[in-house]
Amino acid sequence: MKNESAMNPIDPSLFTPARKDDNKERITRPVIGYWTDVFRRLRQNKLAMVGLITIILLLIMAFVGPAIVGFDYSTQDYARLNMEPNRVNLFGTDELGRDLFTRVCYGIRYSLLIGILAAAMDFVVGVTYGGIAGMASSRVDNIMMRIAEVVYAIPYLLIVILISVMLSNDQGASLFTLVLAMSITGWVPMAIMVRGQVLQLRENEYVTAARSLGADKGYILKKHIIPNTLGPILVNITLTVPRAIFSEATLSFMSLGLQPPQPSLGVLSNDGLGVMGIGLFYQIFFPALMISLIMFSFNVLGDGLRDALDPRLRK
Repeated sequence: MKNESAMNPIDPSLFTPARKDDNKERITRPVIGYWTDVFRRLRQNKLAMVGLITIILLLIMAFVGPAIVGFDYSTQDYARLNMEPNRVNLFGTDELGRDLFTRVCYGIRYSLLIGILAAAMDFVVGVTYGGIAGMASSRVDNIMMRIAEVVYAIPYLLIVILISVMLSNDQGASLFTLVLAMSITGWVPMAIMVRGQVLQLRENEYVTAARSLGADKGYILKKHIIPNTLGPILVNITLTVPRAIFSEATLSFMSLGLQPPQPSLGVLSNDGLGVMGIGLFYQIFFPALMISLIMFSFNVLGDGLRDALDPRLRK
């Protein structure tokens, strides 16, 4: 037996030496950034995507619609008074023969412009005021917050009406007047929210590290704290836009906002209310429908952003 084993040695080619496989320890899942994950979760929210798509379609309608139909919002045609919706006039005509579809498109444009400008004013003033209050000493913070609470105690719609009446002229309130009136008290919720976020974030380790390296409060606020509060700020902005649009529609409906022939949605709703008694319901239906769609879209988009930006829901 010994002689037979010596004559038939084991073939080394039948064995493979063990080797270290570095690929087995690699992380195969791709790295997903924060904002990429936010957009991914936002896309999974069907209602929020419906709101976003609706806003995009309304914007396309507002800026492309008048060019397609070929009518001007102020051109009067006394041969086509109070015509119901048809192939030529998609939404019909008003009591002066003006194309209602074109006027609704311009109304969406005016209303969205007012809402976006009011939200931008609230963003600038609220973020600046709340950031300074959060980074200041406790005494300065208390004084600034008491001032904000006094301003916030004034009813929002009441102050908007008063400012609109005071600054309006014979042609009614201008677009700048409406935006200013809405921003008098509209910045306070943003400031309170930003101040709370700053108070929470200024105790984090990266802020302490920035202070130890000699960074001042302004630099820390601009480079470290405000970027980390963009999530709640974006949600607040999406909820501010429909509030401003509704306020403008209310003022125009009360003849305190934009005045004819400027076709805001509030003006068109007020005009449509005057002809409801003779059965021309379509003249108030389309402006009211657009106001409802805008407010619904921004509200559901804001709710979707709030859920997508919540780190506790991240998977």
